[in-house]
Amino acid sequence: MANSSSGDAVLDRAMRLLAVLETRPSLPAGELIAAAGLPRTTGYRLVRQMRAMGLLSSTASGEMVLGQRLWEIAQSTPISRTLRAAALPFMHDVNAVVRQTTQLAVLDGQGVLIVERLSRHGAVANPAEVATTMPAELTSMGHVLLAHSPAHVVESWWAPRQKLIAQTRPQLRQELAEARTRGHARVAGVINAETAGVSVPVLDAAGHAVAALTVVVPRDSPEIPQFLMALQTAGRGISRAIEGMDH
Repeated sequence: MANSSSGDAVLDRAMRLLAVLETRPSLPAGELIAAAGLPRTTGYRLVRQMRAMGLLSSTASGEMVLGQRLWEIAQSTPISRTLRAAALPFMHDVNAVVRQTTQLAVLDGQGVLIVERLSRHGAVANPAEVATTMPAELTSMGHVLLAHSPAHVVESWWAPRQKLIAQTRPQLRQELAEARTRGHARVAGVINAETAGVSVPVLDAAGHAVAALTVVVPRDSPEIPQFLMALQTAGRGISRAIEGMDH
């Protein structure tokens, strides 16, 4: 089977490569191929083909990551269409109140994936763009997503990043516990020294986060408590809207 040219065999090999990157978000091509258990010649050929299709991409340092085409395909799934359709009216409401960038994100294998974003003229700097990923450990949206995810999801995300987290965010477990207790997260001055991200979770019927709703605002804005109230109201509204669409 390893040397078979059948479609099923090729698909199986491609899925093995993608599965590795679910838990180890970036790897040199050789390590990715070895971790997937593929022969080197076959593996390199498949990696080249998947890069050409946009299923894999490479970082500036040459490591392989999941490609944007996967995100584009994912946007056509029923759950993605439901989430964005449910969220957009509430996001417009928040954006009108806060007058700053409002975004919707989900947890994925590489970090926090931005699935929708609304901005306004004069909004503070924010590097997040739709279809880009941000580090979950350094963002308020990542904090609420991890704080309200099932334990096995958190540990699966955490395991390949233990050393990185110990270096960059050693207080993360405490921050996640606080975010879970408060029901929101605020991370200031990390991605940008002058801004803060404020996030609330969008919860499913089991109380688990399906998305994070976020505003990026001036770090010391006195209006942050009011912004948070708008976010919480919208987050609950999106959760109800999603539940209604499922019935």
